[in-house]
Amino acid sequence: MEGIRKAVFIDRDDTLCIDVPYCRDPKDLRLFPGAGEAVKKLNDAGFIIVIITNQSGIARGYLTEEDLAQIHEKMKKDLEKVGARVDGIYYCPHHPNDKCDCRKPSPFMVQKAAQDLGLSLERSYVVGDRLMDVQLARNANSKAILVKPPHPLEEFKEAAKNADHVSINLTDAVDWILAQQNK
Repeated sequence: MEGIRKAVFIDRDDTLCIDVPYCRDPKDLRLFPGAGEAVKKLNDAGFIIVIITNQSGIARGYLTEEDLAQIHEKMKKDLEKVGARVDGIYYCPHHPNDKCDCRKPSPFMVQKAAQDLGLSLERSYVVGDRLMDVQLARNANSKAILVKPPHPLEEFKEAAKNADHVSINLTDAVDWILAQQNK
């Protein structure tokens, strides 16, 4: 049975946080300017916030799941500093070659979050910086918002064609989501 609560599924690296390849130390994790305040706007509007992230650094041996838990604790504390919160964090620890069921763009992680948190995927949004995030939204029957990555990506044009909206950053994406709620 599908829930009724609406959610925003947010990609971590290059969407919410500045990407540090295979980040293994909590002190290296930094939110984008304004990202915490954007998440708080969603909290205040009644959205459930779920971080969805591929973390193949675990399978590659760059960090452990314990390291990742500490990194995510720092992320949550940084968000709390501006009154924001996340309601869940789901990650895929596998290598891309493992052909697992959970790696984005598979909808497994959002479906699991929907089951755990009573969410309606049709009322929800996926915000990310990659084609796989847009594909995830499509696979989950959610709306796709592409955030322009800070570095040029060949796949950006294809991702932009398939997104419901393209934003310059998470703040702009949140403003668009909130404007949709008022229509």
